[in-house]
Amino acid sequence: MGFLGAIFRFLEATIGPASMLLFPLYASIRAIETPSNLDDQQWLTYWILYSLITLFELSCWQVLRWLPFWPYMKLLFCLWLVLPIFNGAAYVYENFVRKYVKVGGTVSSTFTEGQRKVLLMMTPDARRSVEQYISKHGAEAFERVVKAAEKEARKR
Repeated sequence: MGFLGAIFRFLEATIGPASMLLFPLYASIRAIETPSNLDDQQWLTYWILYSLITLFELSCWQVLRWLPFWPYMKLLFCLWLVLPIFNGAAYVYENFVRKYVKVGGTVSSTFTEGQRKVLLMMTPDARRSVEQYISKHGAEAFERVVKAAEKEARKR
């Protein structure tokens, strides 16, 4: 490949580690320090996907060495995951992980069946807030809120 190949190898050797390791490491440290969960999801999802890619590479290295464009495909995919303009890791989390992986799917048996259904549809943070509301104001207040929300939804 000559000169063009040398440029690609140089870019892979410099941009690859910087974009796949250094920037995500820095952004993860910053995310830990912020009160928001959105950036935590972005970076935890990134590290999970990066780990899966690495495991895939380690498992299939004999096949991947015959694919000359594999390092560049990996670089482009990781750039899509990392760059704030794309937020690919957050996209993967919202559209795949959250839909198919239910974490924290247990609700106390002190709630009625209808209340449990509503609580299971919520994110863990929202569920915690609603459980605090119920403990403070009672189950009847929660039922009134749910009925008012259903009534409002029927209007639309």
